[in-house]
Amino acid sequence: MSTLEIRDLHVSVETESGPKEILRGVDLTVNSGQTHAIMGPNGSGKSTLAYSLAGHPKYTVTSGEVLLDGEDVLAMTVDERARAGLFLAMQYPVEVPGVSVSNFLRTAKTAVDGEAPKLRTWVKDVKQAMDQLAIADDFAERDLNTGFSGGEKKRHEILQLELLNPKFAVLDETDSGLDIDALRVVSDGVNRFAANGDKGVLLITHYTRILRYIKPDFVHVFVGGRVAEEGGSELAEKLEEKGYVDYVGTPA
Repeated sequence: MSTLEIRDLHVSVETESGPKEILRGVDLTVNSGQTHAIMGPNGSGKSTLAYSLAGHPKYTVTSGEVLLDGEDVLAMTVDERARAGLFLAMQYPVEVPGVSVSNFLRTAKTAVDGEAPKLRTWVKDVKQAMDQLAIADDFAERDLNTGFSGGEKKRHEILQLELLNPKFAVLDETDSGLDIDALRVVSDGVNRFAANGDKGVLLITHYTRILRYIKPDFVHVFVGGRVAEEGGSELAEKLEEKGYVDYVGTPA
């Protein structure tokens, strides 16, 4: 059993007029075997939370703490967070010309595990994961994210997730830009990861459509940099019906 604890987290970004506080006291705990969905209107702080957990330098944590199995995540470098078991699937993955998908994946696996995977086993694992995500064999030799469609980028993020096998996955708008077929494939990949029972998922999304395929145990509504309401999957159904009208204007 692993636990990711976010306690009274405050995060700011630098603007032309000075620091601007985005997260204003976020409390959230994700345990192994749980899937949490974070929903909310644009600008509510959802993606800020994801990037802050991953250690993006643009975001400054001004107070609060993040603990992974009791260890201080905020004191870790970006690569240390990955090795500790924290994974971020980005909304807009970076293009890296000159680095093939296959080289990137093996390098990432080696960095996370501390040793290179055995080649024969690794090739088999990659092929199986690609087949499950309906990814063509020649995809592995393409330059990382370069010229990828939105669906290809998202499938590649889930391919990383399945191969790196972290303790906790933070998925930032994984459904963004996906058609219905790609959405199903990507959702199946997330469900396979979560089905292990010893993994935690923090799924950030604007819309409820992905929650038709990935059933959350808990739903958190973000407004003004805070959690405005929490509930089970029924809360997502309420948002599907009414949107965020009940939360807009909530004091920040």
